[in-house]
Amino acid sequence: MISRTPMLQGGSRLSKHWRSPSTPLFNFPHRLLIIFKFSSLSQAKGLNSLDEECDEFLPWLEQKAGAKISSVLSIGKSAYGRSLFASEIIRTGDCILKVPYSVQIAPGNLLPKIKALLSDKKIGTVSKLAMILLVEQKRGQDSEWDHYISCLPQHGYIHSTIFWSEYELDLICQSSVYQETVDQKVTIEKDFAAVMPALEQFPELFESITLKDFMRAYFLVTSRAWESTKGLSLIPFTDFMNHDGVSNSIVLFDEDKKLSEVLISYGKFPNATLLLDFGFTLPYNIHDQVKIHMNIPYHDILREMKLELLQQHPSPTTKDAIGFSCSEDTFIIKEVRSPKGKGKGLPQSLRAFARVLCCTSPQELSDLAMEAAQTDGRLARRPLKDSRREFQAHQMLLSHITHLMQQHDAAIKLLAPVNFPSMCDTFAHRRQMAHDLLTGELRVLKSASTWLKNYCAVLQSTIHCQNL
Repeated sequence: MISRTPMLQGGSRLSKHWRSPSTPLFNFPHRLLIIFKFSSLSQAKGLNSLDEECDEFLPWLEQKAGAKISSVLSIGKSAYGRSLFASEIIRTGDCILKVPYSVQIAPGNLLPKIKALLSDKKIGTVSKLAMILLVEQKRGQDSEWDHYISCLPQHGYIHSTIFWSEYELDLICQSSVYQETVDQKVTIEKDFAAVMPALEQFPELFESITLKDFMRAYFLVTSRAWESTKGLSLIPFTDFMNHDGVSNSIVLFDEDKKLSEVLISYGKFPNATLLLDFGFTLPYNIHDQVKIHMNIPYHDILREMKLELLQQHPSPTTKDAIGFSCSEDTFIIKEVRSPKGKGKGLPQSLRAFARVLCCTSPQELSDLAMEAAQTDGRLARRPLKDSRREFQAHQMLLSHITHLMQQHDAAIKLLAPVNFPSMCDTFAHRRQMAHDLLTGELRVLKSASTWLKNYCAVLQSTIHCQNL
């Protein structure tokens, strides 16, 4: 597999949290090895030419790091954008690069006069690194980081949904990514407002800096920076490697030698995460998932009792693909591999919620509470004793998922190839990513529907036998 490195892709979840695109970090006290999968340049499909704009990048990095970079590596142009290629096989375990801590951009690089105006309580590390990028970009060729900064993707080449137009976002309004994008943009706007006082104090450094400029810098940090024992930092060149959704790699740090060696892995993320956080999708992503929102209707006369019961017996916290907790009325479903009901099926917490939701009397709720107290404390964990009520609960789930399927299917049909002579490459690319996202989610929904239909069929047979 060619280790392609689209420098034109990246991103991150910017709500209250920050996380890097790495797997858990490891301290490694001795010689560090990078484990990449490469094949020969002749197999690099889509390679058009070497990238002359980055000719000086590798020599600059060698000089700044005082370390030799493997001569088999080069930066070229391909169908994937600016990419990293190997001219010969690099075997697993080969060490191709060491980056000293001194060649990493960290919050400590922020000019003291700017740092003095920033409150650590209001301004996070990501914003500080973003401001460093803005300052160094303003300096242009006078910046010691110019060869690195100039290789980072510019406006128009980043495809995270935070940069999509309202029309483009409407293409994915059926996915939870839509609202997550809106929330993320609000967060970035708040962070920009928080740094504005500092920006206004130094017009010579931040003149004409707009929200769009700050958003790009912020995005570059969250898609590329790494959290290590040194703190959050940007590591030139290593953050260009293995930008794909299936690479299996880790970040290693050598505290004794003050070195970092990075093996980027986006992890087992669905297209929803890849699109919002990193600006790309996979045509077929086995890790795709769908967020299901369910709530108790306000017209339900037992609404308050049900809410109180659910609070007294909370289900295990549902977490999304990157480990953030979801709200109590949000459930995540993944592709159900066995339509016959083998394996995990749908999340137990979702099925339990449906069982509570379909209760029509205080006695039924009391029975559920008693059963939970007599077992492991989890509410509605087991099938309802009344097969008809159990059938009703799962039919309700099936109806909800069927509705979501219909919405996704309609949205996908709107994405069908149409001959638009004026369509720009950017819009065509984003339309394809929207298609990848929605078709993956529809596949998950269909698998859940099949599972539910099978389960309901079994319940119907049971009910029929009971009536005989």
